[in-house]
Amino acid sequence: MNFQAQRERMVDQQIVRRGVRNRHVLDAMRKIPREQFVADELREFAYEDSPLPIAAGQTISQPYIVALMMDAAEICPADRVMEIGAGSGYAAAVAGAVASRVYAIERHAELTALANGRLQRLGYTNVEVRTGDGTAGWAEAAPFDVILAAAGGPSVPEVLLKQLAPGGRLVMPVGDSRRKQHLIKVTRRGQDDYEQEDLGPVLFVPLIGEHGWAAQEGDAPAVVEKAYQERDGDAAVIQIRRAAEPLPALNGYAPDDDAFGRAFDRFSSAQVVLLGESTHGTSEFYRARAAITRRLVEAHGFNIVAVEADWPDAAAIDRYIRHRSSESDPEVVFQRFPTWMWRNTDVDDFVHWLRDHNATRDADHQVGFHGLDLYSLNRSIRAVIDYLDRVDPETAGIARERYSCLTPWARDPAGYGRMALNKGYAVCEEAVTDMLRELLERRLEFVGDQNDYLDAEQNARLVRSAEAYYRAMYYGSAESWNLRDTHMFEILRQLLAARGQDAKAVVWAHNSHIGDARHTEMGQLREELNLGQLCRQHLPGPVALIGFGTHTGTVAAASNWDSPMKVMEVRPSLEGSYERACHQAGIGRFLLDMREDEDRTELREALMGPRLERFIGVIYRPDTERFSHYAEAVLPQQFDAFVWFDTSRAVEALPGKSRPGVPETYPFGL
Repeated sequence: MNFQAQRERMVDQQIVRRGVRNRHVLDAMRKIPREQFVADELREFAYEDSPLPIAAGQTISQPYIVALMMDAAEICPADRVMEIGAGSGYAAAVAGAVASRVYAIERHAELTALANGRLQRLGYTNVEVRTGDGTAGWAEAAPFDVILAAAGGPSVPEVLLKQLAPGGRLVMPVGDSRRKQHLIKVTRRGQDDYEQEDLGPVLFVPLIGEHGWAAQEGDAPAVVEKAYQERDGDAAVIQIRRAAEPLPALNGYAPDDDAFGRAFDRFSSAQVVLLGESTHGTSEFYRARAAITRRLVEAHGFNIVAVEADWPDAAAIDRYIRHRSSESDPEVVFQRFPTWMWRNTDVDDFVHWLRDHNATRDADHQVGFHGLDLYSLNRSIRAVIDYLDRVDPETAGIARERYSCLTPWARDPAGYGRMALNKGYAVCEEAVTDMLRELLERRLEFVGDQNDYLDAEQNARLVRSAEAYYRAMYYGSAESWNLRDTHMFEILRQLLAARGQDAKAVVWAHNSHIGDARHTEMGQLREELNLGQLCRQHLPGPVALIGFGTHTGTVAAASNWDSPMKVMEVRPSLEGSYERACHQAGIGRFLLDMREDEDRTELREALMGPRLERFIGVIYRPDTERFSHYAEAVLPQQFDAFVWFDTSRAVEALPGKSRPGVPETYPFGL
């Protein structure tokens, strides 16, 4: 992993954007290797905007919290600093990179030993960590220019105030409850003259010791983050309970059974309805989307189903449901990891319903099934050449020559990205762009079925996007994510244009693609955009963004890339999350309409948060769930509506083995 690039992004997006301006702190956090202060299995999350677990049931603080406290303390190179709650040693290392001397106190001997070992190994000779009662300070090393306490007490201990130098600054969380605190800055102006400033509400681990809280069972683990409203007194729970519309059971495909889908008639005026999922392996999400789509197709004229899948696989399904000649049986598509995402019994039922629906309709009025994703580089190259072999063999030869640049990398497209990075330029970009341009310019010259032409055009578009994607992935996750979702949006826009003025589409994709990224950590901290956002911003007609969530149950997922699928238990949602508020509303299955309306003002205000929201992709790691599967969002701005299943179950995968190769959702798992 390129940890240096991740450090730069962490500072720019998580810290500078939130207002931290102390250049010494920013410079230090750009160079301190945070990945060295967490367990090996958590290194991939080292630069996420969240705390992480460490030994002794404690946590390493969220990077922003570390920066915020040091910025508030106005730490500078001449300072002598005392830190209370050394933990992993990361904050002490940051302080040590700025100040002249750092004295850190940790009450867990295990953590003291680990922190000292890391600091010595990394060369921080001006930092000393010892085991002790942080509430009593470090009298023999006093006075201090800066005192930082990474734990919250009922008040600022008098003994710590006395250890401040004249003009010294103390920053610590204080509150009359162990679960409700404010970050306080105290500046010593004179012998007994202290100036206090309230920096806002926070939630820290309790400060345990003689001058703090008494130790209690359950003090660990702790999470350092902003305080979220929770429990039944939460206004969000009350408003969800009032506004939730209970949904009927999902009963399959009987001709007169559309009760579930009818609840979504309110969105039928949209040009595009985007249906999400909070996991890729939950049966209720697939069956609900199928019921909604069926109703939109039958009653409201929707004629495009576009899914988060590769174009060639979806094209085989499209030929099957539209009763067109097929070069491959649809039962052998979606063979690459994660096969269960589309090769499952719920999708199989829906595909056969689409085929039956189209059977009595002419070609112009049939529903199409199309893939939006871009991971099928090899198959898409083959599809373009096969099409041109049929309609224009001379141009097929040109295509073979142009695509030959990518052919050696077809089975390892990530390897192409590495090669292009090493050479310093986009080796194959011009060739794949020229091929797409020629197809577009000569469209009218190619005789035959226009559906076949559309298939070739979109495959050529995919090859161009994939070439750029596999280069971008080495420059950072934001660049490659943005290219991927922009590609999905462009394919969707091309599908709408191809169907003409009557085009209406239903999109199936993960919540991370469907919900407007501008109102999540994705857009606000990581500079990522997504499909839902682009639809809102650029489509001429109205769109509806509908998210899905669950509290607990089972899910089909893998523990690592290319690992076997397992049916896993979904942990109950975290306190402080939107999912926990939905669970506490006490309604097992409901629709929450959150669009702006006078009758929904109180609901929207109660949900404006922001709060945590759960995202599970094809990978699920319950042991690191808080850090790998939760992010902040503002639900009523992210989605127009939210569909809830309190308990859900895993999809049932169809038989078949995965082909080796790059995972469909690499490197994101969403």
